[in-house]
Amino acid sequence: MSPRNTSDADTYPSPRRRGRSRGEVPGVTSSPEGDPAGSAGKGRPTRTRKEAEAARRRPIVQTDRKEARRRDRQAAAQERQRSQQALMSGDEANMPAQHRGRDRSFVRDLVDARRNIAEFFFPVALILMIVALVLPLVMPGLYTSMSVIMLVVLWGGILLCVVDSLILRRRIRARLTERFGEVRRGLVGYGIMRSLQIRRWRLPRAQVRHGEDPR
Repeated sequence: MSPRNTSDADTYPSPRRRGRSRGEVPGVTSSPEGDPAGSAGKGRPTRTRKEAEAARRRPIVQTDRKEARRRDRQAAAQERQRSQQALMSGDEANMPAQHRGRDRSFVRDLVDARRNIAEFFFPVALILMIVALVLPLVMPGLYTSMSVIMLVVLWGGILLCVVDSLILRRRIRARLTERFGEVRRGLVGYGIMRSLQIRRWRLPRAQVRHGEDPR
């Protein structure tokens, strides 16, 4: 038998074959010698640009929902406290939106400067209602005659409040036109509703005394 002939390709493998024989894997890039970053990442596929950008992104929205809700409640409580203090002190800048405005402040002063029938009538009406509940238990014989008197007082007081509200309505419209040249929608109702409240319980608190001119 003649000896096997070996080709040059068998004796001297190509660079591609030599590279694979050293453990190189297709799709894996190797760094130059002496590069610590390359040696640290050796054996892993290179990240794509899309993956690198996704890794750099940070969430903008608060991920801790419980903490976010707690902060929202705390901020809302502080806002309510600030608004309440403004209603008590007359700080219009921090009042709720429905009380802000120079014309609304003027309407409040108009109402607070006069003696409204409703602010005196409603305490009397409350007392009469309590008497109507207690009287049958204490003096049943007087209940019939007293009930007629209470009805007359109640309906008479309601009628007086209606008349007083009509007078106040005309006054508010006239003074607003004189001061601002117009009457914005909702201002007349705003003043009438304030006149129905007891002066001590009004919010915002009254800033003028009875008989004083509006600011």
